[in-house]
Amino acid sequence: MSKHVALSHVTKYKYDRLINLGPQVIRLRPCPHSRTRILSYSLKVGPDQHFINWQQDPQGNYLARLVFPEKTREFSFEVDLVAEMSVINPFDFFLEPHAEEFPFDYEAWQRHELTPYLYKVAGGELFDKYVAAIPREKKRSVDFLVGLNARLQQEIGYTIRMEPGVQTPEETLTKKTGSCRDSAWLLVQILRHLGLAARFVSGYLIQLTADVKSLDGPSGPDADFTDLHAWAEVYLPGAGWIGLDPTSGLFAGEGHIPLACTPEPASAAPVTGGLDECETEFEHHMSVTRIWEAPRVTKPYTDEQWVEIEGLGHQIDDELLRMDVRLTQGGEPTFVSADDPDGAEWNTAAMGPTKRLLAADLFHRLREKYAPNGLMHFGQGKWYPGEQLPRWSLNCFWRKDGEPVWNNPALYADERKDYGVSAEQAGQFLKRVAERLGVTGDHVFPAYEDVYYYMWRERRLPGNVDPFDSRVDDALERARLMKVFTQGMTHVVGHTLPIMKNVRNEWQTGPWFLRAERCYLFPGDSAMGYRLPIDSQPWTAQSDYPYVNVPDAETATDPLASYAALRARVSGEAGARVPQMQARRSAAAGVAGAPDGEGRTRPWEKPTDTVPGFKESAAWITRLAMCAEPRDGKLYIFMPPTQTLDDYLEIVTAVEATAEEMHLPVILEGYEPPSDPRLTHFRVTPDPGVIEVNIHPAKSWDQLVDQTTHLYESAYYSRLTTEKFMLDGRHTGTGGGNHFVLGGATPNDSPFLRRPDLLKSLIAYWHNHPSLSYLFSGLFIGPTSQAPRVDEARNDSLYEMEIAFKQIPNPGGVVQPWLIDRILRNLLIDVTGNTHRAEFCIDKLYSPDGPTGRLGLLELRAFEMPPHARMSLAQQLLLRALIARFWKTPYSPPKLARWGTELHDRFMLPHFVEQDFADVMEEMQLAGFVFKKEWFAPHFEFRFPKYGDFAVKGIEFELRHALEPWHVMGEEGSVGTTVRFVDSSVERVQVKVTGMAPDRYVLTCNGVAVPLQNTGRNGEFVAGVRYRAWQPASCLHPTIGVHAPLVFDIVDTWMQRSLGGCQYHVAHPGGRNYDVFPVNSFEAESRRLARFFRFGHTPGRMVAAAPEVSAEHPFTLDLRRF
Repeated sequence: MSKHVALSHVTKYKYDRLINLGPQVIRLRPCPHSRTRILSYSLKVGPDQHFINWQQDPQGNYLARLVFPEKTREFSFEVDLVAEMSVINPFDFFLEPHAEEFPFDYEAWQRHELTPYLYKVAGGELFDKYVAAIPREKKRSVDFLVGLNARLQQEIGYTIRMEPGVQTPEETLTKKTGSCRDSAWLLVQILRHLGLAARFVSGYLIQLTADVKSLDGPSGPDADFTDLHAWAEVYLPGAGWIGLDPTSGLFAGEGHIPLACTPEPASAAPVTGGLDECETEFEHHMSVTRIWEAPRVTKPYTDEQWVEIEGLGHQIDDELLRMDVRLTQGGEPTFVSADDPDGAEWNTAAMGPTKRLLAADLFHRLREKYAPNGLMHFGQGKWYPGEQLPRWSLNCFWRKDGEPVWNNPALYADERKDYGVSAEQAGQFLKRVAERLGVTGDHVFPAYEDVYYYMWRERRLPGNVDPFDSRVDDALERARLMKVFTQGMTHVVGHTLPIMKNVRNEWQTGPWFLRAERCYLFPGDSAMGYRLPIDSQPWTAQSDYPYVNVPDAETATDPLASYAALRARVSGEAGARVPQMQARRSAAAGVAGAPDGEGRTRPWEKPTDTVPGFKESAAWITRLAMCAEPRDGKLYIFMPPTQTLDDYLEIVTAVEATAEEMHLPVILEGYEPPSDPRLTHFRVTPDPGVIEVNIHPAKSWDQLVDQTTHLYESAYYSRLTTEKFMLDGRHTGTGGGNHFVLGGATPNDSPFLRRPDLLKSLIAYWHNHPSLSYLFSGLFIGPTSQAPRVDEARNDSLYEMEIAFKQIPNPGGVVQPWLIDRILRNLLIDVTGNTHRAEFCIDKLYSPDGPTGRLGLLELRAFEMPPHARMSLAQQLLLRALIARFWKTPYSPPKLARWGTELHDRFMLPHFVEQDFADVMEEMQLAGFVFKKEWFAPHFEFRFPKYGDFAVKGIEFELRHALEPWHVMGEEGSVGTTVRFVDSSVERVQVKVTGMAPDRYVLTCNGVAVPLQNTGRNGEFVAGVRYRAWQPASCLHPTIGVHAPLVFDIVDTWMQRSLGGCQYHVAHPGGRNYDVFPVNSFEAESRRLARFFRFGHTPGRMVAAAPEVSAEHPFTLDLRRF
């Protein structure tokens, strides 16, 4: 993320006559200790006739002493420098143990050397009071300085003051305003009066406008800015001089370039000297210009580049429309918290205390844009073995025809509010819903917690505790017992309304005949509707059971009833609907139902209140139900399953009408609407470490741009982010992936079912271009990852895949939709046979498992979440272009490439990934889609960040991150189960050397020759280095130690010594053990940069042996073998 900026500083003094200039001293050259790297520097002085002598003052600052032999009418100087603006963490320092807390004392020798910086000027009344009021209690030194600096910034207003010199501290406190010089000198004196050594600093301040505006604090300038500035530095034992900027209230960072650091402000002035008396005109101009910027994820594209990308997107849209491809694109992007990178819920746990709140915030932002009149449904999500509770799922459904599903969003309850809803209101609510559906409300009944279970559970508790403080190890069980016994066994949990459609397509209700005198719920924490004692209902023959058969999505073609028609149908008024099947009384009904051929009544025709006989098939029982449960002061409505979408919408409309009538907001949960192409939806769900958004599919490029951009923006304002980092600062995306889903509006429209050869082309092309697998993937790659390539685990899969490809028919003619699933289902799998854990997942293409698997969708799982919306759109544009290209011209190579071990050797290195991807770009251009390699430069920088470089004798060295497969280890015993760890202890870097003569020079790493491979360019070589980065208990070869630091040397074999080198530290070189993850990309970059030194070659004589080249991995040096 580094940037190179050019700073220009021009100062001119014009005199009204010819004058003599005395010796002038200019202090405008960056100090030797400047942490900001200065790439070039120039000082131009006028008049041209002068003598210059570079000196250093007692503090080591650079001085330019100028002597002018002739009189002049003008004196000018111009500074031009180029600085590398890389992030510097101002808090990256250590303190000696005795200085970790303020107040502390310097050691005697330090105090002697710091004497000039401890000199105190006489204060005044205000100054003395200010210093006396500063607390002296023990406090961490860093926290104390942060607080003092911030307090001064708040209390002293900033003003521009053109007069020379500085105000006294007393004067600044009296006026409560001052220039940067005045605030800095005030802070220096405060620190000295507190016993701390401090010095005055003048320098350049460079502030670049931020790519992303801050949610909390200031976002910096609106335009790039530079000026002369002043701040203070304090000396801390162990850390040295630490910069404090009281003008901003922040510590000094990479934008603070020191020019003079002195005990007194006068000796830090930019220019000093004498001249004849005269009238003077003063001109001053400063500017900063960006001259080079590394590709970065915060601003991946210029406006001009994005216009080109947009234009190509529309061109591809026209092609897809012309060829009638009918492509839709959705996906499953993931996000993490911006405020809690260390929380378990944002690393490994699926659930957590803040995940639901942040997900709800994001959900409502999306709902307000896409479906303000849609259905808000908070249901149950995935439930994996080992998880006590199912995960939640925040769902939003809306109709494609534009009709409302729920007209008044104000009738949705806010989960954060307590509406004080009672069980009685829940019962009244369901009775009114029943009446609106045309059935009686007499069969609404209450439900209770299971008395017998909790009496048994109480008897099992230890004798010396009570249920209100059970001391049970399981926290959820403790809370459950506490809740149940606190509310009492007679507490009504909620009410139930039996409701379902019968064989006549009419609503029916009726009593439940349970074994107990009451309806006792299954123990648990799930919604009441999931805990109903369904299995206690009277027995019925399997042939009579009213199964809810989900309709096939391909059959739903008729238009849905309008919202107005549904609302009229559930108005509850007489004649609003056709008579429904009520709970008919047996005595009044006589012999109900039509007799069969032998005069017997069919079971399902009996009145719904008929008491079933012993072992009689009770087919007439209303076995489905909806519930109303007051929970935490809100009313939750549990929706029943329905066979058709029309029935579901009718119940929803009845619920809304009742909520409006009773002025009672509700939250809908339970069963979702049946899958139906006339409905679309998005979901927000939890996954381990992330929040996942199942975004609705887009039909066009413009819709895709709008959805992706709005999703990223909504997540940002919900305090969610796509940026997650490892402890060492490596960017990992979110870790949850960004699975792209391709298909059609209906299964019949799916391009992959209409043209199975399209999927064949994609698989073959992806296989022959490994860069597509590795450029966009996450850190977890390899045969045991969650999205392995076909050939990563089993090379024989390629042989079988080629046979399968021959079974896929060529374009043209009618193709059975199940064909593609049957041909590829057993090949697109991971090493365990899991069809969902594959790079190309066809679980929802045309699976035989059920209608939810026959959606015509292809899921690409090997994509990690890119940090920026436009980076994601560039990836999706490439996918759209590939679909258009292969629809027009199928890709059918005679043979799939057998990469073998090259896959985890050559293609782990960014150079060869980039080389292969350049071929993809070239082929896309030849196909008529003008992609540019530069559009994916941010993706390469994100995937393969640069660690550092150095140059010596015309040889340039660059070090970058490279990929390393992670492998799942063998099973190990754990409490009550077995676990398998992933070995991520081995890492890999890429070294690239240019300008090196291989006959004379050898590159070594930790003394071992690196097997450099020629790239095809003269003098350019590249290789990978594998090393043990850390040593966990569970890993391959646990006895091999850590290879840190990595010391790289360019060895001259003729002279047998290292010409120069660098060091890369796996951990912090000073021994800092980070306990928390980086909070943002700036801290992450500072951690990465702090681990690389441009110096540190191996001293003395070096004899480098010839490199050993591995037969399996010729491009890689594996330090574990040495």
